[in-house]
Amino acid sequence: MDVGGDIIMDAKNSQTAASSSTMTVPMYHKSSTHSRLLLSQLAELRDDSRLCDVALVVKGTRINAHRLVLTACSNYFKAMFTGEMAESRLQEIEMVDMDANTLDALVNFCYSGEIKITDVNVQSILPAACLLQLNEVQEVCCEFLKKQLDPSNCLGIRAFADTHACRELLRSADKYTLHNFQDVVGTEEFLLLPVNQLVDLISSEELHVFAAVVQWVRFDLPSRKQYLSKLLEHVRLPLCHPKFLVSTVSEDALVKADAACRDLVDEAKNYLLLPLERPNMQGPRTRPRKPIKFGEVLYAVGGWCSGDAIASVERLDPGKAIPVWQCVAPMSKRRCGVGVAVVDNLLYAVGGHDGQTYLNSIERYDPATNQWSCDVAPTSTCRTSVGVAVLDGFLYAVGGQDGINCLDVVERFDPRVGKWDVVRPMSTRRKHLGSAVFDGHLYAVGGRDDS
Repeated sequence: MDVGGDIIMDAKNSQTAASSSTMTVPMYHKSSTHSRLLLSQLAELRDDSRLCDVALVVKGTRINAHRLVLTACSNYFKAMFTGEMAESRLQEIEMVDMDANTLDALVNFCYSGEIKITDVNVQSILPAACLLQLNEVQEVCCEFLKKQLDPSNCLGIRAFADTHACRELLRSADKYTLHNFQDVVGTEEFLLLPVNQLVDLISSEELHVFAAVVQWVRFDLPSRKQYLSKLLEHVRLPLCHPKFLVSTVSEDALVKADAACRDLVDEAKNYLLLPLERPNMQGPRTRPRKPIKFGEVLYAVGGWCSGDAIASVERLDPGKAIPVWQCVAPMSKRRCGVGVAVVDNLLYAVGGHDGQTYLNSIERYDPATNQWSCDVAPTSTCRTSVGVAVLDGFLYAVGGQDGINCLDVVERFDPRVGKWDVVRPMSTRRKHLGSAVFDGHLYAVGGRDDS
């Protein structure tokens, strides 16, 4: 029967045709523009006030939006619109604790994924983003503030981060403050710190703080002098250099006028004058701070280059955006095989070889002034390839060689009295050894004994 060209098959012929044809492979497609176009269309609807089902009101200013978009982007609005809160049934919602421009910028972010953070708006954007639980905006604000850290504002940024529970920003501000403490002390923010925040700061393991405490007290002497003794309890006077303790601390007029402060100075003097009693006088003020963490910079000191010993010193700051090695003040002598360690934020270079002579001289570098000083007592033995480490505030020089023999001699330097003492020798002579401190013990590792 002619039916206009259509082909009609019975069931049997249809099955045969299907079984003989080639099977097609399914094709899956994921649009690369769909989400962007969707957001663009939603933003256009909002701009035209079409299909908007809620208005956020800030001091009389209406910001139209779609509940669905706000709910998808913000846990704050999700809880508001999907729970039993009264706002879930309202067409207008009064927003407090933020201004209209800030809220509009955050709503725009929900529709576009874009926001501009500046030094003008960050202090309003961040707390509002915290309130609305827009985590990505919070993170962007914190990254912006990290890049703005400066001695003049780091304490304010720290307080801001603490208020809004931005832990990563808080850690960054703390690290920056400790790294740049000497510059921070001279700022208005430091002088305006509340006493409890000052106590937290000077209790840090990384700081020299007596001058900072006195400066803070003198800024508002009538109301702050009552706190001086409380603050000095957090200054490790027993670990100060004797000359500094006697000529600076004990002679300060504020200290001399306060009985509790004088007691703290006497405690420090007893610690310095009675070394045999020190094990019985241990406490928070006699525990050395942690100078290795100060600034967290790496120094390359002396060494051997182009066939000769060198005096140059370079520093690397890993905290910089682009860490690079920078030259600092050179030592007064060329030194290879020099031992290096840090005590009280000062870098010591011990012994070494200048290309002709084995050395027992010591040099001390102050990063704050970028200067080396040579007024440190020498070791009793000339030595190069020496191991150097710090234990309980003492600087140890371990082994090495004197040009004739490999050494088992160990000496200990007390920076508070400026004197070296010979202590028990190692059981094995060692040069080119590794030395380190762990769990209250000094370790001498490996090396050579020339046998």
